[in-house]
Amino acid sequence: MRLLKLLAPLLCLVLLAGCSDGGGPATPVPPIDPAAVPAAPESGGTLVQPTIGEPSNLISVLASDSSSHEIAGLIYVGLLKYDKDINLVPYAAESYEVLDGGKLLKFKLREDIYWTDGVQLTADDVEFTYRLTIDPETPTAYAGNFKLVKEFRKTGKFSFEVTYDQPFAKALVSWATDILPKHALEGEDLLNTKYSRQPLGAGPYILKEWDAGSQLVLEANPNYFEGRPYIDRVIYRMIPDMGTQFLELKAGNLDMMGLDPLQYLYQTTGPGWDGSFHKFEYLSFGYTFLGFNFKHPFFKDVRVRKAIDFAIDRRELVKGVLYGLGKAANGPYKPGTWQYDEDVKPRAYDPAKARELLAEAGWTDSDGDGWLDKDGKRFAFSIITNQGNSQRIKTGVILQQRLKEIGIQVSLRTVEWAAFIKEFVDKGRFDAIILGWNILQDPDIYNVWHSSMAVDGGLNFIRYVNPELDELLERGRHMVVQEERKPVYDRVQEILHEDVPYCFLYVPMSLPIVQARIQNIKAAPAGISYNFEKWWIPRRLQHQP
Repeated sequence: MRLLKLLAPLLCLVLLAGCSDGGGPATPVPPIDPAAVPAAPESGGTLVQPTIGEPSNLISVLASDSSSHEIAGLIYVGLLKYDKDINLVPYAAESYEVLDGGKLLKFKLREDIYWTDGVQLTADDVEFTYRLTIDPETPTAYAGNFKLVKEFRKTGKFSFEVTYDQPFAKALVSWATDILPKHALEGEDLLNTKYSRQPLGAGPYILKEWDAGSQLVLEANPNYFEGRPYIDRVIYRMIPDMGTQFLELKAGNLDMMGLDPLQYLYQTTGPGWDGSFHKFEYLSFGYTFLGFNFKHPFFKDVRVRKAIDFAIDRRELVKGVLYGLGKAANGPYKPGTWQYDEDVKPRAYDPAKARELLAEAGWTDSDGDGWLDKDGKRFAFSIITNQGNSQRIKTGVILQQRLKEIGIQVSLRTVEWAAFIKEFVDKGRFDAIILGWNILQDPDIYNVWHSSMAVDGGLNFIRYVNPELDELLERGRHMVVQEERKPVYDRVQEILHEDVPYCFLYVPMSLPIVQARIQNIKAAPAGISYNFEKWWIPRRLQHQP
């Protein structure tokens, strides 16, 4: 699972699941005696997990949603991948070299990798993927990294080298992208090809069934070059809200899911849970934000954006939405990492300062109706977020109340995930948006913040343009020494704090729960899914569909 899931849904569970005196409702999932688990892994069985929405496309270069990328990560392979300690290690590449100060990369591919139709994976496929990604006709948000390549040159059937005009800090990680099959996709209309729903990969699993709106079924690839996965089938059930997911988990119909803080703290302990499930807790690789559409006239004034930021009580969000299981966000980087700037602090909740800034910007309550207005227009706008993510929905409700207190009228709208991405995010059809980003290991956030990405389908969907930020992002990605990059990305964080294109809200804890029958789950800095192909189920506990 290459990409971590976008933040899981939360709110309605307070109503759907109450707490019993025993510390949580009973579940029919039997407890597992560790002493009865075989020492050696056993093959077979089915693992069932939820996905919040239908994948948009399983040609990963075309997809920007987490559902698509998570599933594609089991179907395709990249040259490199992250290990449990979040270090890049060879995957489809047998070896690689970084030469000439980072301006030359040499890769040698493994020769034992085959597409699931029996065709061998070669350097031709890597070159095809590269050229497809930079093709202006390919509607992708990921071309930027590859456009920096000066030359791609095959040096053999299983080897190639890449040169850059100047060092590129993310050069290596950019080649961890999914490799696509040339013999299948060459000449295809990518927007209409069957391979978007019938992908041909070389990874640990093969897509066998896609029942639209219901589920996807993946089966173990018997010829996977790192060894056939132990678990025969992985089923992704499309369950768009966490309340229903939790009921299915409790009934034993799901093997795993991401809990919300209320479930984690109060609804999954005691009889019927202890011994039947394993729970994990670690700071997630993602943050939640409120983003402003810079095409909206209200949000062109930095005083307005800053006022809204002052009107947000992040301590309230961490306590009320996350039950204390998270941290206030101050920017796009994870607390505790080298790129995180400790000197940039989240704005303290100050509604008086918010009103002052709004008045400076010309927003006053001229008619005494309790709402701010300017030039005859009431300060009213909508916030959009995705259905099923009750954490974001609850955040929106709290923001709605806080902004009402300073005279701003906010309406909330939720949209089904696939339509949310395709019709609203990709097209920039919103006033403001509550969403989340995964936090990557490298601080290069060019694809999200550079002005060249402020286009339909681009990741800069708020259409933010800042020439100084552009220059820093361009400069920082061509620096490879951490100590030299640090001040560049500190300034990036300062700009985002001063100009407030986003109100950075919080970094939640990841709270996965997995049935105890699933073995070999080892929490690490990378989370729990880095070794998914090595998870296994004792034969006597295997569930067959």
